[in-house]
Amino acid sequence: MKQTFALLLLAIAFAIPPLAHAQLLPQAAAGQGTTSQEQPLDRIVAVVEENVILESELDQAVQAVQQQYAQHPEQLPPTDVLRRQVLDRLILMKLQLQRADEQGIQVSDQEVDQAVANVAQQNKMTTDQLRAAVQQTGQSYAAFRQQLHDQLVVQRLHQSVVHDSVSVTDSEVDNLLNSPTYKAGEVHLAHIDINIPSGASATDIQVAAAKAKAALDAIKGGMDFNAAAIRYSDASDALDGGDLGWRRMDAIPPAFVDTITNMKPGDVSPALRGPTGFHIIKLVGERQPPKQIATEFHALHILIKPSAVVSMQQAEQKAQSLYNRLVNKHASFATLAKEDSDDDTTANNGGDMGWFQQNAWGSAIGQQIAQLKDGEVSKPFQTAEGWHLVKRLGERQTDVTEKAAREQARQAIGNRKAEQAYDDYLRQLRSSSYVKILVPALAKPDEGNAKASS
Repeated sequence: MKQTFALLLLAIAFAIPPLAHAQLLPQAAAGQGTTSQEQPLDRIVAVVEENVILESELDQAVQAVQQQYAQHPEQLPPTDVLRRQVLDRLILMKLQLQRADEQGIQVSDQEVDQAVANVAQQNKMTTDQLRAAVQQTGQSYAAFRQQLHDQLVVQRLHQSVVHDSVSVTDSEVDNLLNSPTYKAGEVHLAHIDINIPSGASATDIQVAAAKAKAALDAIKGGMDFNAAAIRYSDASDALDGGDLGWRRMDAIPPAFVDTITNMKPGDVSPALRGPTGFHIIKLVGERQPPKQIATEFHALHILIKPSAVVSMQQAEQKAQSLYNRLVNKHASFATLAKEDSDDDTTANNGGDMGWFQQNAWGSAIGQQIAQLKDGEVSKPFQTAEGWHLVKRLGERQTDVTEKAAREQARQAIGNRKAEQAYDDYLRQLRSSSYVKILVPALAKPDEGNAKASS
């Protein structure tokens, strides 16, 4: 549990810098017995649009990474490389938060409370225990909440960016499922990306190719792949060892599918040239999807909607009257549905909803259906649409493997498009924003010191 919690704090610590924590650091140092005259002055290491990154923020994030790898410090790159990697993440996070603010993206305190509760549940803690665990790491609980808040803001920004730019058609799903390269199942991958800057010269490409070769040589010489990713990769997940986790084969970029298909678990690919650089892939493992069986229900439905002339209370009274006729007078549910239901989808069919999985018609109806026995009619219940009555007709177990495969293929295509869309967005955001690194040792050798926004 401690390791899981530590990893969570690490991810937040270097991905989302606390906005006010830098100002607290001198006070924390003073509390440890250092006088204000003896405190080293904090300095700005980077200007990001109208914001800044302080050296104390960078130090804190770097220390969090080093603490995670305290047992295996040899897996970390040289300190100067590590500091550049972490600074890159802090810069990108600042830019995303600034852009979200410009778009008016907001997260409420209640949403942060729910995020805190989720973190506590994932770590099998109460919220009070989580608070104590955060404070034991030396971080203030307020800063932890701020970091969660910022993480939620960036998630909202991601959703807004990809929402209108990503769509998946039925023909795309058909093409994927019928493709010779399509392969069911999942693969666990890790990767090393060596970026080539946009507008790269021949020299830039040669430098990237040499770095990719050095990474491969290190792996062939016995270096752990994750350690090589930390040391050589330019990807945002380099400090996670390049671990991509489990992915469906249909979620893999087509350019890499052939290579992965011909690999065995443990194999490492050669350096593959892509539009943004060189990629080295390790196949960690693979597994086949199990047969998927789902519980389906068959039911009838009546909806009584409120309107300009029917109040919600009157709708409830009508639903109760229909319930009494169904239960006490044994009226036909199908007949009443045709005569009285306001559900345009089912009324003409006598309220017949067909066979469906539990929550296909919403969680409220799903909860009622699951509690009923076959042939039983629910008491009237309310949703935002109005008042409902449902009659459960049957229950069955259905093989939904093929249906699930289509849905997973659709999701995989959508995820791939969303990932590419947001990656393009971040590249454009980074290249068009004003970023000035004030400490020469922290600037990448292959990029200029400042970029002016258009």
